[in-house]
Amino acid sequence: MRMVDLIEKKRDGEKLTAEEIRFIVQGYTQNEIPDYQMSALLMAIYYQDMTDDEITSLTLEMAHSGDVIDLSSIHGIKVDKHSTGGVGDTTTLVLAPLVASIGVPVAKMSGRGLGHTGGTIDKLEAIPGFQVEISNQTFTDLVNQSQVAITGQSGDLAPADKRLYALRDVTATVDSIPLIASSIMSKKIASGADAICLDVTTGDGAFMKNIKDAERLAKTMVRIGKLADLKTMAVISDMSQPLGEAIGNSLEIVEAIEALKGHGPADLMEMVYVLGSQMVVLAEKADSLGAAREQLEAAVQSGKALAKFKEMIHNQGGDAEVIDHPEKLLTAKYTFELKALESGVVARLRADEIGVAAMLLGAGRKTKEDTIDYAVGLKLHKKVGMPVKKGESLLTIYANQADVTEVEKLLYQNIAIKDHGEEPILIHEIITE
Repeated sequence: MRMVDLIEKKRDGEKLTAEEIRFIVQGYTQNEIPDYQMSALLMAIYYQDMTDDEITSLTLEMAHSGDVIDLSSIHGIKVDKHSTGGVGDTTTLVLAPLVASIGVPVAKMSGRGLGHTGGTIDKLEAIPGFQVEISNQTFTDLVNQSQVAITGQSGDLAPADKRLYALRDVTATVDSIPLIASSIMSKKIASGADAICLDVTTGDGAFMKNIKDAERLAKTMVRIGKLADLKTMAVISDMSQPLGEAIGNSLEIVEAIEALKGHGPADLMEMVYVLGSQMVVLAEKADSLGAAREQLEAAVQSGKALAKFKEMIHNQGGDAEVIDHPEKLLTAKYTFELKALESGVVARLRADEIGVAAMLLGAGRKTKEDTIDYAVGLKLHKKVGMPVKKGESLLTIYANQADVTEVEKLLYQNIAIKDHGEEPILIHEIITE
């Protein structure tokens, strides 16, 4: 088998077999296939696409190119949740303890943030003492004991994906749905879950800018999951504006606490209930999405969900008193109100650029080596579709720097006030097959 023949085959729009894809992934991972040949294949895939069978074969080969986490010692159906990224996305912080509080095991491996998107691990580290680097044994023990634990990604998961992504990044082949789908799903499969709930975001703050592409990506990943014998569902959600009101690590912990008390922003609560209902159904703890949602709402109202978050924080070495005393979280030195320059209706809050503004304050990273300031960020007071008067505060800036002129300028450039504006549809589609 020769790589040049396989490049030619895909260039001409033919289907690669599972055996040929195995040869490609193993050869590239073992440095037997050079970057220039893999680059040529990636470009051929970019233009010629792949069938579901091809994408599934690629996904499985990448998933098994390194460590595969064994979660078989955890009792029950393990459901993982993955989001394709967003701004102010506090969802996992609320979702994990909420779903666990009704008996669904949540063994969550999460990442750090980069650029305008936030990372769940960074947010949890804003809690004094919270340990995200725990052993696999401790991780599984905690999930069996308390139904929930969240840890950083450990081991050498899907090394083929790491190499392919780095190559895609410099060969203009990142924006390929087969390659995106296989990248996401290979890591999820290697993480050891029995079922996967996917949140595929669309809009300014998302990787998929339009609904058509988001829908194709979601449906592709659901089919991959099922072909790989994983129960899989997906939601296509709006990320044209930030989700919720808080953007920044300590601020989002406070928002998560309020949400688990039942006082969270309406869009965040709806997102949590929609995704949580899918997780409960996938775990076979309810027969329908409606019945699952009733259980989740009851867990919030009874206080079980908040108690589970407190338990999770304690189990992982964090100061659980932050639940009742959020002032224990880091607080910024300065606050600034960004005031509306005119009256009208908020017509746009461009999610990605607002995320960049939070990053400039120190809430996120420009590079992987940057240090995060847990105290800083933004708190939105107005969302799209809401009326505003001139001089009224659009948002509060929390900063540890006295001069935020650059941040204010960026925010004003990306918040539009017009005569009218409509609240965006939050959930565009739910995909179960």
